[in-house]
Amino acid sequence: MKRRALIAVPALLAVLAGTAYAGTAIMDVPPPHTLYRVQTTEPSRWGDLFPARAVAAPARATPLAAAAAPRVPATVPWKGARIPFTEFLDTTHTNAFLVLRDGAIEYEWYRAGITPGTRLSSWSMAKSVVSLLVGQAVARGELAEDDRLVDLLPELRTGGDYDRITVRDLLDMASGVDVPENYRAYWPFTGTARMYLTHDLPGFVAGHREVTYPPGSRASYRSVDTQILGLVLTRVTGRPLADLLAERIWQPMGAEQSATWNLDRPGGTEKAYCCLNATARDYARLGQVVLDGGREIVPAEWIKRIATPAPHDLSGWGYSAQWWHPFDSGGDYSALGIHGQYLYVSPARRTVVVKLSDHGTEQDEQETFEVLRALPG
Repeated sequence: MKRRALIAVPALLAVLAGTAYAGTAIMDVPPPHTLYRVQTTEPSRWGDLFPARAVAAPARATPLAAAAAPRVPATVPWKGARIPFTEFLDTTHTNAFLVLRDGAIEYEWYRAGITPGTRLSSWSMAKSVVSLLVGQAVARGELAEDDRLVDLLPELRTGGDYDRITVRDLLDMASGVDVPENYRAYWPFTGTARMYLTHDLPGFVAGHREVTYPPGSRASYRSVDTQILGLVLTRVTGRPLADLLAERIWQPMGAEQSATWNLDRPGGTEKAYCCLNATARDYARLGQVVLDGGREIVPAEWIKRIATPAPHDLSGWGYSAQWWHPFDSGGDYSALGIHGQYLYVSPARRTVVVKLSDHGTEQDEQETFEVLRALPG
Protein backbone atom coordinates (compact mmCIF):
# COMPACT_ATOMS: atom_id res chain seq x y z
CA MET A 1 0.00 0.00 0.00
CA LYS A 2 2.77 2.46 0.93
CA ARG A 3 4.61 1.68 -2.28
CA ARG A 4 1.49 2.32 -4.36
CA ALA A 5 1.00 5.62 -2.50
CA LEU A 6 4.56 6.67 -3.22
CA ILE A 7 4.04 5.91 -6.88
CA ALA A 8 0.73 7.77 -6.93
CA VAL A 9 2.16 11.04 -5.54
CA PRO A 10 4.56 11.80 -8.40
CA ALA A 11 1.94 10.59 -10.86
CA LEU A 12 -0.52 13.09 -9.40
CA LEU A 13 2.09 15.84 -9.53
CA ALA A 14 2.79 14.99 -13.15
CA VAL A 15 -0.91 15.27 -13.98
CA LEU A 16 -1.17 18.63 -12.18
CA ALA A 17 1.95 19.91 -13.92
CA GLY A 18 0.62 18.76 -17.27
CA THR A 19 -2.68 20.50 -16.59
CA ALA A 20 -0.85 23.71 -15.65
CA TYR A 21 1.26 23.68 -18.82
CA ALA A 22 -1.78 22.94 -20.94
CA GLY A 23 -3.72 25.74 -19.29
CA THR A 24 -1.06 28.38 -19.93
CA ALA A 25 -0.74 27.16 -23.52
CA ILE A 26 -4.50 27.57 -24.03
CA MET A 27 -4.36 31.09 -22.54
CA ASP A 28 -1.33 31.87 -24.75
CA VAL A 29 0.80 33.06 -21.81
CA PRO A 30 4.24 31.90 -20.64
CA PRO A 31 4.51 28.38 -19.19
CA PRO A 32 4.52 27.77 -15.42
CA HIS A 33 8.31 27.64 -15.11
CA THR A 34 8.57 31.14 -16.62
CA LEU A 35 5.78 32.42 -14.36
CA TYR A 36 7.72 30.99 -11.42
CA ARG A 37 10.85 32.87 -12.49
CA VAL A 38 8.81 36.07 -12.74
CA GLN A 39 7.54 35.67 -9.18
CA THR A 40 11.03 34.96 -7.80
CA THR A 41 12.92 37.72 -9.65
CA GLU A 42 13.08 41.37 -8.58
CA PRO A 43 10.70 43.44 -10.78
CA SER A 44 13.56 45.72 -11.79
CA ARG A 45 15.11 42.76 -13.66
CA TRP A 46 12.00 41.27 -15.27
CA GLY A 47 13.22 42.72 -18.53
CA ASP A 48 15.81 39.94 -18.58
CA LEU A 49 13.07 37.29 -18.62
CA PHE A 50 11.20 38.27 -21.78
CA PRO A 51 12.07 38.79 -25.45
CA ALA A 52 13.26 42.29 -26.30
CA ARG A 53 14.27 44.53 -29.18
CA ALA A 54 17.41 46.64 -28.85
CA VAL A 55 17.33 50.43 -28.74
CA ALA A 56 20.70 51.27 -30.22
CA ALA A 57 22.89 53.92 -28.63
CA PRO A 58 24.90 56.38 -30.74
CA ALA A 59 28.59 55.92 -31.44
CA ARG A 60 29.39 58.73 -29.02
CA ALA A 61 27.47 59.61 -25.85
CA THR A 62 26.73 63.11 -24.63
CA PRO A 63 28.86 63.43 -21.48
CA LEU A 64 27.30 64.22 -18.12
CA ALA A 65 29.52 66.60 -16.17
CA ALA A 66 29.85 66.46 -12.39
CA ALA A 67 28.40 69.41 -10.51
CA ALA A 68 30.92 71.83 -9.05
CA ALA A 69 29.49 71.42 -5.54
CA PRO A 70 27.53 68.18 -5.13
CA ARG A 71 24.88 68.34 -2.43
CA VAL A 72 23.51 65.36 -0.57
CA PRO A 73 20.57 65.94 1.80
CA ALA A 74 21.19 64.78 5.36
CA THR A 75 17.50 64.19 6.13
CA VAL A 76 14.22 64.19 4.20
CA PRO A 77 10.55 64.40 5.18
CA TRP A 78 8.89 61.01 5.56
CA LYS A 79 5.38 60.35 6.85
CA GLY A 80 5.26 63.24 9.29
CA ALA A 81 8.85 62.98 10.49
CA ARG A 82 12.35 63.45 9.15
CA ILE A 83 14.61 60.50 8.47
CA PRO A 84 18.18 60.19 7.16
CA PHE A 85 18.31 60.27 3.38
CA THR A 86 20.13 56.93 3.36
CA GLU A 87 17.26 55.44 5.37
CA PHE A 88 14.81 56.72 2.78
CA LEU A 89 16.79 54.98 0.02
CA ASP A 90 16.79 51.74 2.00
CA THR A 91 13.15 51.95 3.14
CA THR A 92 11.90 52.40 -0.42
CA HIS A 93 14.15 49.61 -1.80
CA THR A 94 16.00 51.96 -4.12
CA ASN A 95 18.34 50.51 -6.74
CA ALA A 96 19.57 53.76 -8.27
CA PHE A 97 19.17 57.44 -7.42
CA LEU A 98 20.54 60.23 -9.58
CA VAL A 99 20.10 64.01 -9.52
CA LEU A 100 20.95 66.27 -12.46
CA ARG A 101 21.05 70.01 -11.87
CA ASP A 102 21.62 72.22 -14.90
CA GLY A 103 22.62 69.08 -16.76
CA ALA A 104 25.38 68.05 -14.35
CA ILE A 105 25.36 65.12 -11.93
CA GLU A 106 24.85 66.51 -8.45
CA TYR A 107 24.29 63.17 -6.76
CA GLU A 108 24.52 59.54 -7.90
CA TRP A 109 24.01 56.43 -5.80
CA TYR A 110 23.59 52.70 -6.51
CA ARG A 111 22.85 49.82 -4.20
CA ALA A 112 25.26 46.93 -4.03
CA GLY A 113 25.22 44.91 -7.23
CA ILE A 114 23.96 47.80 -9.39
CA THR A 115 26.32 49.99 -11.45
CA PRO A 116 25.95 52.97 -13.80
CA GLY A 117 25.88 50.43 -16.64
CA THR A 118 23.05 48.28 -15.23
CA ARG A 119 19.82 48.38 -17.24
CA LEU A 120 16.74 48.56 -15.01
CA SER A 121 13.06 48.36 -15.94
CA SER A 122 11.12 51.55 -16.53
CA TRP A 123 7.76 49.93 -15.88
CA SER A 124 5.16 52.60 -16.66
CA MET A 125 7.73 55.36 -17.17
CA ALA A 126 7.71 53.91 -20.69
CA LYS A 127 4.27 55.50 -21.13
CA SER A 128 5.87 58.92 -20.89
CA VAL A 129 8.45 57.89 -23.51
CA VAL A 130 5.65 56.83 -25.85
CA SER A 131 4.14 60.28 -25.34
CA LEU A 132 7.33 61.92 -26.59
CA LEU A 133 7.26 59.71 -29.69
CA VAL A 134 3.62 60.69 -30.26
CA GLY A 135 4.55 64.37 -29.96
CA GLN A 136 7.20 63.91 -32.62
CA ALA A 137 4.75 62.08 -34.88
CA VAL A 138 2.20 64.88 -34.49
CA ALA A 139 4.81 67.48 -35.42
CA ARG A 140 5.77 65.43 -38.48
CA GLY A 141 2.15 65.24 -39.64
CA GLU A 142 2.02 61.48 -39.21
CA LEU A 143 -1.04 61.73 -36.97
CA ALA A 144 -3.11 64.31 -35.05
CA GLU A 145 -4.64 64.33 -31.58
CA ASP A 146 -8.12 64.59 -33.08
CA ASP A 147 -7.63 61.48 -35.22
CA ARG A 148 -10.00 58.67 -34.34
CA LEU A 149 -8.36 55.42 -33.40
CA VAL A 150 -10.42 53.38 -35.84
CA ASP A 151 -9.44 55.64 -38.73
CA LEU A 152 -5.81 54.82 -37.97
CA LEU A 153 -6.43 51.12 -37.19
CA PRO A 154 -9.57 50.30 -39.20
CA GLU A 155 -9.52 46.63 -38.16
CA LEU A 156 -10.61 47.72 -34.65
CA ARG A 157 -13.88 49.32 -35.80
CA THR A 158 -16.91 48.14 -33.80
CA GLY A 159 -19.81 50.39 -34.80
CA GLY A 160 -20.20 51.42 -31.15
CA ASP A 161 -18.79 53.94 -28.66
CA TYR A 162 -15.30 52.45 -29.03
CA ASP A 163 -15.14 54.04 -32.48
CA ARG A 164 -15.28 57.51 -30.90
CA ILE A 165 -11.89 57.13 -29.17
CA THR A 166 -9.33 59.70 -30.32
CA VAL A 167 -5.58 59.90 -29.98
CA ARG A 168 -6.16 62.66 -27.41
CA ASP A 169 -8.37 60.35 -25.34
CA LEU A 170 -5.65 57.70 -25.34
CA LEU A 171 -2.97 60.21 -24.35
CA ASP A 172 -4.97 61.52 -21.40
CA MET A 173 -6.27 58.09 -20.25
CA ALA A 174 -9.82 59.05 -21.19
CA SER A 175 -10.70 56.22 -23.61
CA GLY A 176 -12.83 54.18 -21.21
CA VAL A 177 -11.50 50.88 -22.65
CA ASP A 178 -12.45 48.09 -20.25
CA VAL A 179 -9.06 46.61 -19.33
CA PRO A 180 -8.62 47.13 -15.57
CA GLU A 181 -5.27 47.50 -13.83
CA ASN A 182 -4.64 44.14 -12.19
CA TYR A 183 -1.33 43.52 -10.42
CA ARG A 184 -2.26 40.38 -8.49
CA ALA A 185 0.89 38.30 -8.41
CA TYR A 186 -0.83 34.93 -8.07
CA TRP A 187 -3.63 35.42 -10.60
CA PRO A 188 -2.06 37.38 -13.47
CA PHE A 189 -4.62 36.28 -16.04
CA THR A 190 -6.95 39.28 -16.28
CA GLY A 191 -6.60 42.97 -17.12
CA THR A 192 -3.17 44.53 -17.44
CA ALA A 193 -1.43 41.49 -15.94
CA ARG A 194 -2.84 39.32 -18.72
CA MET A 195 -1.78 41.92 -21.27
CA TYR A 196 1.73 41.78 -19.82
CA LEU A 197 1.91 38.00 -20.31
CA THR A 198 0.18 37.61 -23.67
CA HIS A 199 2.14 36.50 -26.74
CA ASP A 200 -0.16 38.55 -29.01
CA LEU A 201 -0.60 42.19 -28.02
CA PRO A 202 -2.46 43.22 -31.21
CA GLY A 203 -4.83 40.30 -30.64
CA PHE A 204 -5.30 41.30 -27.00
CA VAL A 205 -6.24 44.85 -28.03
CA ALA A 206 -8.64 43.55 -30.68
CA GLY A 207 -10.24 41.28 -28.10
CA HIS A 208 -10.92 44.13 -25.64
CA ARG A 209 -13.04 46.72 -27.40
CA GLU A 210 -15.71 47.41 -24.78
CA VAL A 211 -15.80 50.82 -23.10
CA THR A 212 -17.10 51.57 -19.62
CA TYR A 213 -18.00 55.23 -20.29
CA PRO A 214 -18.20 57.55 -23.29
CA PRO A 215 -14.65 58.26 -24.52
CA GLY A 216 -13.41 61.68 -23.44
CA SER A 217 -16.01 62.13 -20.70
CA ARG A 218 -13.64 61.33 -17.82
CA ALA A 219 -10.30 59.65 -17.16
CA SER A 220 -9.23 56.38 -15.57
CA TYR A 221 -5.76 54.91 -15.55
CA ARG A 222 -5.55 52.19 -18.19
CA SER A 223 -2.28 50.77 -19.49
CA VAL A 224 -4.11 49.52 -22.57
CA ASP A 225 -4.44 53.14 -23.75
CA THR A 226 -0.66 53.36 -24.10
CA GLN A 227 -0.47 49.96 -25.77
CA ILE A 228 -2.94 51.19 -28.37
CA LEU A 229 -0.83 54.33 -28.89
CA GLY A 230 2.14 52.06 -29.52
CA LEU A 231 0.21 50.16 -32.19
CA VAL A 232 -0.81 53.47 -33.77
CA LEU A 233 2.78 54.72 -33.87
CA THR A 234 3.97 51.50 -35.46
CA ARG A 235 1.22 51.69 -38.09
CA VAL A 236 1.64 55.34 -39.10
CA THR A 237 5.46 55.25 -39.16
CA GLY A 238 5.99 51.69 -40.37
CA ARG A 239 8.64 51.24 -37.67
CA PRO A 240 8.78 49.23 -34.42
CA LEU A 241 8.77 51.37 -31.28
CA ALA A 242 12.33 50.41 -30.31
CA ASP A 243 13.62 51.56 -33.70
CA LEU A 244 11.64 54.80 -33.46
CA LEU A 245 13.05 55.47 -30.01
CA ALA A 246 16.60 54.81 -31.19
CA GLU A 247 16.34 56.99 -34.28
CA ARG A 248 14.27 59.85 -32.92
CA ILE A 249 15.35 60.19 -29.27
CA TRP A 250 18.00 57.76 -27.96
CA GLN A 251 20.67 58.59 -30.51
CA PRO A 252 19.93 62.33 -30.88
CA MET A 253 20.08 62.81 -27.10
CA GLY A 254 23.42 60.99 -26.89
CA ALA A 255 22.54 57.96 -24.78
CA GLU A 256 25.46 56.26 -23.09
CA GLN A 257 24.18 52.67 -23.39
CA SER A 258 21.85 50.77 -25.65
CA ALA A 259 18.48 50.03 -24.08
CA THR A 260 15.99 47.23 -24.71
CA TRP A 261 12.22 47.20 -25.05
CA ASN A 262 10.41 43.99 -24.11
CA LEU A 263 8.16 42.26 -26.64
CA ASP A 264 5.14 39.98 -26.49
CA ARG A 265 7.13 37.29 -28.36
CA PRO A 266 10.45 37.05 -30.23
CA GLY A 267 10.36 39.51 -33.12
CA GLY A 268 6.91 40.70 -32.02
CA THR A 269 5.32 43.86 -30.62
CA GLU A 270 6.74 46.13 -27.93
CA LYS A 271 4.96 46.34 -24.58
CA ALA A 272 4.42 50.05 -25.09
CA TYR A 273 2.91 50.68 -21.67
CA CYS A 274 5.95 49.35 -19.80
CA CYS A 275 9.18 47.47 -20.06
CA LEU A 276 11.83 49.77 -21.41
CA ASN A 277 15.13 48.74 -19.82
CA ALA A 278 17.85 51.38 -19.53
CA THR A 279 20.46 52.85 -17.21
CA ALA A 280 19.75 55.54 -14.64
CA ARG A 281 22.03 57.94 -16.50
CA ASP A 282 20.16 57.51 -19.76
CA TYR A 283 16.80 57.97 -18.07
CA ALA A 284 18.31 61.17 -16.66
CA ARG A 285 19.44 62.27 -20.13
CA LEU A 286 15.86 61.75 -21.33
CA GLY A 287 14.55 63.90 -18.47
CA GLN A 288 17.09 66.59 -19.35
CA VAL A 289 15.77 66.70 -22.92
CA VAL A 290 12.31 67.38 -21.49
CA LEU A 291 13.64 69.94 -19.00
CA ASP A 292 15.46 71.74 -21.82
CA GLY A 293 12.18 72.27 -23.67
CA GLY A 294 12.72 69.38 -26.05
CA ARG A 295 16.13 70.51 -27.30
CA GLU A 296 14.87 70.29 -30.91
CA ILE A 297 14.51 66.54 -30.38
CA VAL A 298 10.96 66.69 -29.00
CA PRO A 299 8.88 69.65 -30.24
CA ALA A 300 8.69 72.52 -27.74
CA GLU A 301 4.92 72.61 -28.19
CA TRP A 302 4.73 69.02 -27.00
CA ILE A 303 6.71 69.84 -23.87
CA LYS A 304 4.10 72.52 -23.15
CA ARG A 305 1.41 69.89 -23.71
CA ILE A 306 2.79 67.45 -21.18
CA ALA A 307 3.56 70.26 -18.71
CA THR A 308 -0.08 71.44 -18.68
CA PRO A 309 -2.56 69.20 -16.81
CA ALA A 310 -5.43 67.86 -18.94
CA PRO A 311 -9.08 68.58 -17.97
CA HIS A 312 -9.58 65.26 -16.15
CA ASP A 313 -7.37 64.31 -13.23
CA LEU A 314 -6.40 60.78 -12.21
CA SER A 315 -6.78 59.70 -8.58
CA GLY A 316 -6.62 63.33 -7.47
CA TRP A 317 -3.45 64.14 -9.40
CA GLY A 318 -3.06 66.08 -12.60
CA TYR A 319 -2.23 64.13 -15.75
CA SER A 320 -1.40 65.12 -19.28
CA ALA A 321 -0.29 63.07 -22.27
CA GLN A 322 1.10 60.20 -20.16
CA TRP A 323 2.92 62.46 -17.65
CA TRP A 324 1.88 62.94 -14.01
CA HIS A 325 1.41 66.23 -12.17
CA PRO A 326 1.56 65.29 -8.47
CA PHE A 327 -0.45 67.18 -5.87
CA ASP A 328 0.87 70.68 -5.13
CA SER A 329 3.58 70.08 -7.69
CA GLY A 330 4.63 73.68 -8.14
CA GLY A 331 4.90 73.11 -11.89
CA ASP A 332 6.92 69.89 -11.56
CA TYR A 333 5.85 66.76 -13.43
CA SER A 334 6.98 63.18 -13.63
CA ALA A 335 7.09 59.88 -15.43
CA LEU A 336 6.02 57.23 -12.96
CA GLY A 337 6.14 53.44 -12.83
CA ILE A 338 5.02 50.79 -10.37
CA HIS A 339 7.55 49.37 -7.94
CA GLY A 340 8.93 52.87 -7.39
CA GLN A 341 10.20 54.22 -10.73
CA TYR A 342 10.42 58.03 -11.05
CA LEU A 343 11.72 60.42 -13.68
CA TYR A 344 10.99 63.74 -11.98
CA VAL A 345 11.35 67.05 -13.82
CA SER A 346 11.45 70.35 -11.93
CA PRO A 347 11.66 73.31 -14.34
CA ALA A 348 11.77 75.89 -11.54
CA ARG A 349 14.86 74.26 -9.99
CA ARG A 350 16.43 73.10 -13.29
CA THR A 351 16.54 69.62 -11.82
CA VAL A 352 15.95 66.06 -13.03
CA VAL A 353 15.70 63.22 -10.50
CA VAL A 354 15.78 59.51 -11.36
CA LYS A 355 14.75 56.94 -8.75
CA LEU A 356 14.62 53.26 -9.72
CA SER A 357 13.37 50.77 -7.14
CA ASP A 358 11.79 47.46 -6.19
CA HIS A 359 9.19 48.89 -3.80
CA GLY A 360 5.74 47.29 -3.94
CA THR A 361 3.37 48.20 -6.73
CA GLU A 362 2.00 51.67 -5.97
CA GLN A 363 3.54 52.05 -2.54
CA ASP A 364 4.41 55.40 -0.89
CA GLU A 365 4.17 57.39 -4.13
CA GLN A 366 2.85 60.60 -2.56
CA GLU A 367 5.45 60.43 0.21
CA THR A 368 8.22 59.86 -2.33
CA PHE A 369 7.14 62.88 -4.36
CA GLU A 370 7.37 64.92 -1.15
CA VAL A 371 10.99 63.81 -0.79
CA LEU A 372 11.80 64.66 -4.41
CA ARG A 373 10.32 68.12 -3.97
CA ALA A 374 12.30 68.63 -0.75
CA LEU A 375 15.71 67.96 -2.31
CA PRO A 376 18.03 71.01 -2.16
CA GLY A 377 17.09 73.53 -4.80
